Amino acid sequence: MPNPTAAMLVIGDEILSGRTRDANMHYLAQEFTKHGIDLKEVRVVSDDRAAIVGALNALRGAYDTVVTSGGIGPTHDDITADCVAEAFGAQIDVRADAAALLQAHYDARGIEFNDARKRMARIPDGATLIENPVSIAPGFTMENVHVMAGVPAIFQAMVASILPTLTGGQPLLSQTLRIQRGEGDIAGPLGELAAEFSDLSFGSYPYSQNGVFGANIVIRGADGARVDAAIGRLAALFPEA
Repeated sequence: MPNPTAAMLVIGDEILSGRTRDANMHYLAQEFTKHGIDLKEVRVVSDDRAAIVGALNALRGAYDTVVTSGGIGPTHDDITADCVAEAFGAQIDVRADAAALLQAHYDARGIEFNDARKRMARIPDGATLIENPVSIAPGFTMENVHVMAGVPAIFQAMVASILPTLTGGQPLLSQTLRIQRGEGDIAGPLGELAAEFSDLSFGSYPYSQNGVFGANIVIRGADGARVDAAIGRLAALFPEA
């Protein structure tokens, strides 16, 4: 039985401009791999309502799970919650349970719970809250879409909150063999081996080091015995590796 599938939607002009380096995709891919969920696609879109709604609708119809990051803060350009509401045809407003969490958080710190901060309590009708133990402001889930903050520490905490609720599959196992030959030399035998082990994934990642060309061959699959067998056959094909 195939693993559940997932996609990620990264939202923010700061990512596309290069001002901010996204770390959340790398983290999510690692966590989903361990949980047996196959991350199949990642899209990055700007802070544009039509772009967010269009991408969200495409992804949520194609994959079992969609995770978004970014755009749920207190500023005017944080429009993700509104876009999710639009995609689902849901109403959105400040919700009492989210507002109560934030009110208590700011009261304890002697900080005003002003209108800007109340934006973080705007939740679409029908959504369930995602716990945020780092800064309290919640994410939320609408059907198969999980809406999370872009700040890495908060994103990671939210991923930990939702993982127990997701159906996983078989964790993906991998082994790597470093071969000191150019890809042109190894492509033929590697292709034949990949065809023989069609249930596994073969990746070739070239490198150049001190004038020497080579490739790291990564073999991935859910069956550890099959991965072991394939890496053994590969090592026999290139004994100098």
